[in-house]
Amino acid sequence: MKILIICSKAFYKDIAPIKETLEKMGHIVELPNSYYEPDAEKKSWDLGKKEHARFKARMFKMSEERIATMDAVLTLNFDKNGKKNYIGGATFIEIYEAFMKNKKIYLYNDIPEGMLYDEISGFSPIVINGDLNLVN
Repeated sequence: MKILIICSKAFYKDIAPIKETLEKMGHIVELPNSYYEPDAEKKSWDLGKKEHARFKARMFKMSEERIATMDAVLTLNFDKNGKKNYIGGATFIEIYEAFMKNKKIYLYNDIPEGMLYDEISGFSPIVINGDLNLVN
């Protein structure tokens, strides 16, 4: 299966062993858009609001195109800044994109409580609670 890992930049440090395990299981794994340049968004902010908005638009379009070629997305949703199983705005949009394209949606941990709980539930994600063997 071809899988795109999606997550907050705060979780990039957690990706390598997950990617390695999935690849050993025979999956093809692609990494988040700015994985190899994690400070790209900050650089766009440094150029001003308009450039940051252009950057975000490019990332949303890139995600849409990449998700179209995938079989699934794996959302890494760990705790961040006191928020359990954090899913940020951009990751939420990627989950929505996967849903609209009828792709499998995996959540590494439970759906986070909060204002988007109902929407994420509506995407019928497969919650694996850290068990990568459930990605199939």
